[in-house]
Amino acid sequence: MNLLDVIKKPVITEASMLAIDEKKYTFLVDVKANKTLVKQAVEAAFDGVKVEKVNIMNVKPKKKRVGKYAGYTKKKRKAIVTLTEDSKDIEIFSAE
Repeated sequence: MNLLDVIKKPVITEASMLAIDEKKYTFLVDVKANKTLVKQAVEAAFDGVKVEKVNIMNVKPKKKRVGKYAGYTKKKRKAIVTLTEDSKDIEIFSAE
């Protein structure tokens, strides 16, 4: 698996924005990715970033309906990446 394919997109929610003050960033990652791959991918994708720890959670698919047809959304995997104190901030989350 290529390191740039591990991170799919950042999660932009109110809770994830409040966690940025504690240097915690949330990403949607590939469902096959593990903590080591996520750490390597974040450090490779963003310059000057040092990852302290990675927490990963699986998001179960939700049941959805359109008329009489029912199905499920795709399962997802979220990673909360905590950076070290001397690390640079990730720029895609800044409002500037």
